[in-house]
Amino acid sequence: MRKPLLYILLGLAALATVVPLLYMVSLSLQTEVETLSANAVIVPDSPQWGNYAELFTRAPFGNFIINSLVVAGAITLAHLLFDPLVGYVFAKFRFPLRNTLFVALLATLMVPFFVRMIPLYVLMATMGWLDTYQGLITPFLMDAFGIFLMRQFIQPIPDDLISAARIDGASELRIYRSVILPQTRPALAVLGLFTFVFQWNEFLWPLVATTTPEMRTIPVGLTLFNQEYFTLWHLTAAGSVILFVPTAVLFIFTQRYFVRGIALTGIK
Repeated sequence: MRKPLLYILLGLAALATVVPLLYMVSLSLQTEVETLSANAVIVPDSPQWGNYAELFTRAPFGNFIINSLVVAGAITLAHLLFDPLVGYVFAKFRFPLRNTLFVALLATLMVPFFVRMIPLYVLMATMGWLDTYQGLITPFLMDAFGIFLMRQFIQPIPDDLISAARIDGASELRIYRSVILPQTRPALAVLGLFTFVFQWNEFLWPLVATTTPEMRTIPVGLTLFNQEYFTLWHLTAAGSVILFVPTAVLFIFTQRYFVRGIALTGIK
């Protein structure tokens, strides 16, 4: 009886997860009258596919998409470049105060972003980077969690592989590129996905660091449809569907690396 019960529980959990998403899609295809109806409309009588086109006439939604892609993409690439490199240094190199520096790095995870936001804002304003791509990207080029993740994944890699490469005359950069990185693809996929999803959905910093609608990202741009006395729910839902699609596609392409990463965690 355990398997049927397990499948029922998993099915209910999946249903609870999918239903809000399906209702969001339904809401994006409803008319404004249907969204304001006293009774929730599950299936619209006449799907309004024009709601997605209306997004681009009511607001510079094309700019929102481009800004989100540039910011989230640049930060993700920076994390994939810097985090494994720093993680490799902490995992395989011996130098003074290595453990102390690593503990200090992990301690930054306990500092909420709200505490760092005001100094970051003042710094970006002083440099004249507010309402610019560099102001949105630069504060998040590296991350303590990403460094910790890569360090923990690189640490179990046998030192004999690195020693053999050094005996063969490989440089440290060549060892990192040809020996370490191929072993860490599952962790890189997880790091890339987590970073992209977090930055793609980031709301607070783009809200604070941008002043013009043309520099807003999608999460901040959707607030244009939320006015003081009314909310255009059908347009907000349509924009949310567009916000969801890239992360879903990215997860589909990186799913096999998650499975491989889980399998590798059991191998000593």
